[in-house]
Amino acid sequence: MKLSKHFLVIVIALSGCGTTAHIEKSWRDPEVTVDMSKLNKVLVVAMLKNEANRHVTEDKLVMLLNGKGVASYNYLTKDITQEKEDAMRQKLKEDGIDGIVIMRLADVDKDVKYVPGSFNTFPPYYGRFWGYYRRAGSNFYQQGYYETTKTFTVETNVYSLVRDKLVWSGLTNSVNPSNVEKLMDATAKTVYARMKKEGFVTNN
Repeated sequence: MKLSKHFLVIVIALSGCGTTAHIEKSWRDPEVTVDMSKLNKVLVVAMLKNEANRHVTEDKLVMLLNGKGVASYNYLTKDITQEKEDAMRQKLKEDGIDGIVIMRLADVDKDVKYVPGSFNTFPPYYGRFWGYYRRAGSNFYQQGYYETTKTFTVETNVYSLVRDKLVWSGLTNSVNPSNVEKLMDATAKTVYARMKKEGFVTNN
């Protein structure tokens, strides 16, 4: 079933960056296919505790959507009552918003492990006293150290405003991202690739 102007998808063609993301699991509504050529407007929501990070992330995603994205901070506040929700639904409809994508930092798992020291193999100069003396202190033994790995889990949900329901959901993991912006960039790229692979997104 092809649908137009009713659903949201992140359209991102990013060049490679140091941060990568991997799909842990995903789900899609089998009755929904997004025709990218007929997509109207998308509300992008980055649920981050730091408001500055939220603005930067949403602005970046809006830019990558080539005129079809709308930042949620221009619409949504944290204190949305039932009365405000009804008014907001009407405004989104009047503004031509087809759907909503929500990207949320769901978890950060921190793993600390000790990497023991090790002896290196003997260098060519081992047979001569002066070469050995000058370099023995630093070259023969590598001191142990603690290594910290942080795994960031991002949940991405896509909602249809017309059907008023979830149509795609996925969890992605990224190890030691350099910053929030690159974390979200990598997540968006991975999510879009999975959507295409599943047939949720087409470019007719």
